[in-house]
Order: sequence, then structure tokens, then C-alpha cells
Amino acid sequence: MASTAPSAPIPSQARSKNLRACLLCSIIQTPIDFRRNGCPNCEDIMQMKGSPDRIQACTTTHFDGTIAVTDPEKSWVARWQRTNKYVRGVYAITVKGRVPDDVEQELEVQGIKYRPRDQTEVD
Repeated sequence: MASTAPSAPIPSQARSKNLRACLLCSIIQTPIDFRRNGCPNCEDIMQMKGSPDRIQACTTTHFDGTIAVTDPEKSWVARWQRTNKYVRGVYAITVKGRVPDDVEQELEVQGIKYRPRDQTEVD
């Protein structure tokens, strides 16, 4: 039986050198997918859809490891990576970089604690 849970496009192997990871949620997509659809988890904050400059600022090509999350709510790996509330997709284990200052300020205004995904802050 097919699942109807939201999911992000799975990047193809041929385009792997062009993949980017969102600095906020760590989902991995092509720049084209970020431009067409934005980030499926945090577009309301990151606002990447249709904005190459914003994609450049809010994503990175520097990430380590990948995990494929098919059932975020039941996956212990997704809980460990803090992606269990996100859509199904491919995620980076760690990303290098931080969100832009304006995004960090917006998170603060919304009462959301920013946790960099580069393992510089320990839970």
C-alpha cells in the first residue's frame, strides 16, 4: 500500500556533485528542486523558492553522510537527527555552515531555538 505522506524528490546519482543541503533542516536536493519548490520543511522561514541568491545563502554543498528517511515519525535515526517532524527524503548527517543572520533572528522571533547541524552544539 502506497504512503500518502509528503516527500521531497530523491536526487539522482548522476547529479550528485550538484546537490545542496538546507542549512536549517539538512534535506538534500538539487538547486533546481530548491528553486522550483523551495525547502519542503522550512520554506516559510528560508524563502528559497524562485531565489537563486537565497538558495546560495541558505544551503551548502559541504555536508557529510546521508540518510534516507522513509517513515520519519517511526524512525529512531530520524529522531536522533531531529528530522522526525519533516517530510520523507534524503538528509545530510552534518552540514557545514550556519543559516544567515536574518533567518536566525526570525527563528528567535518565533521562539524557535536554532541548532546548527554541524555538530558544534551538543544537545
